[in-house]
Formats: sequence, C-alpha cells, structure tokens
Amino acid sequence: MTAIAMNPAAPLASRFDLGRLMVHATLIAYTVLALFPIALILINSVKTRAAIFDDPLALPTMESLTFIGFQKVLASTNFLLYFGNSLYVTLAALLCIVLFGAMAAWALSEYTFMGNRVLTLFLALGIMIPIRLGTVSILELMVKLDLVNTLSALILVYTAQGLPLAIMILSEFMRQVPSELKDAARCDGVGEVRIFFQVILPLIRPAIATVAVFTMIPAWNDLWFPLILAPSDRTKTVTLGVQQFIGQYVTDWNSVLAALSLAVIPMLILYAVFSRQLIRGLTAGAVK
Repeated sequence: MTAIAMNPAAPLASRFDLGRLMVHATLIAYTVLALFPIALILINSVKTRAAIFDDPLALPTMESLTFIGFQKVLASTNFLLYFGNSLYVTLAALLCIVLFGAMAAWALSEYTFMGNRVLTLFLALGIMIPIRLGTVSILELMVKLDLVNTLSALILVYTAQGLPLAIMILSEFMRQVPSELKDAARCDGVGEVRIFFQVILPLIRPAIATVAVFTMIPAWNDLWFPLILAPSDRTKTVTLGVQQFIGQYVTDWNSVLAALSLAVIPMLILYAVFSRQLIRGLTAGAVK
C-alpha cells in the first residue's frame, strides 16, 4: 500500500497493461475468427465425404485422408483455364487501377483547376454507391460493344469498381509528399511525367500495396459479374467454375472444397507478399 502511494504511476501502468492485454486478446480473437473458415476449407478438402459430415472440425486421419477432390478438379474439369482467367483478369484490373488511379490522384492532389472539388465528391459517391446497381446498364453497354463473354468486360468493370477507392487513398498519400522534392526535381529540368514515375510512385509504395489488397480480393472472389458478363466455358473464372460441382440435389463437396482451396492459395500468397507494405500503408494513413 505504501509502495503504491509512493508511486502514483503504478495504477496508470497497470491500467495501461490491462488495456494492451485486452487489445491483443481482441486482435487474436479476430484473427482466429478470420482464419477459421479458411482452415476449415483446407482441412476438409483432404477428407472423405463421410469424414466431412461426421466431424468437420477434426483433422484428417490415415483412414479419412483422400485427394479425390483435387484429382476430380484437375483431371475432369477446365479448372486450370478458370484459374488462369481469374489470375489474368485480377492482375490486369489491378494494373489498370493502380496506374490510372495514381495518375488521377496526382492530378487531383497536385494541380488546382476548376471542378477539382466536384470531381473529388463525384469519386466519393463512386465509393458509396455499389456498382452492382448498374448491372443492367453495364450489360447493355457490353452487348453494344460486343464484349459479352470476353475477359475484357470483366477487366473494365473491376477497373471502374476499384478506381474511386484507389484515387481517394493515393491522393491522400500524395498530398503528404514534401513539395520541396517536387520543386527540386522541376528546378533540375525533370518533366512532370518523370516526377510522377520516378519520384512520387516510389514514395507511395505502401499506399499502392494497400490499394492492391483492397481491390484484388473483390475481383478474385466476385461471382456476380462473371455469371452475367462472361458465363461461357472459355471465360469462366474460378468462383464461377466451382458452381459446376454444386447441384440442385447432389453436391460434390470434395471437389467444391478442393477447388476453393486451390482458389484461396493465391490470395494468401499475395497477401503475404504485400502484408508489410499494407501494414505500413494503413498505419501511415492512420496518422495522416
């Protein structure tokens, strides 16, 4: 009691430790909640159908271990084609979003012109209004452009879907770049294009990683637009290709879980690659 009275900072320190403990407990609980479905899919993808329904939470044993689902997916379907389509669409849309979004963000953050604020508000509305509300109009436009059942239609839609958020995130980061760097480059005779590509883009790599993660996951997981704009067998994506294993009366759960496992692995790898830059981007955005 005397020690606490002599050290008034002790109660504050204990409350601080308790707060940190609760924060870590909350983060751990959220991590378990987020990873649990992925772990459940991976575990049950290598189990027999009977073992899946008997105890879906149990790890596979020697008796229940099977790779029949992966054999069916890789041997009897065009899964590699669907996988390639998803990868191509996602990477192409991501490239367009980062490139065009960074250019637009540079224009909005660096230059003052009539309609700057109106355009910024318009882009903010693009974040708030779901693109699926315009599905009918988008389909009519793709029919007129003869882009139905092409991967180009999906790339255009996902680019339009991701641009508003990308521009808002990148423009905020670009405003934090010291003007002295840009002015020094201009004094050395460096053009605006070289300033953009050689000065600005390297400085906002954390923001680009944040945009990449936030835009590639919805594009990879989307089922709505592939089903409407590209339902043919040669343009199916992974999420649409999985649907062939789900029937009205019978569902091949081994193949479904195997296909989902193969589909989720690329996202885990890309997230692991971009995770450090993503965390830097999120924390930098928090203090800005």
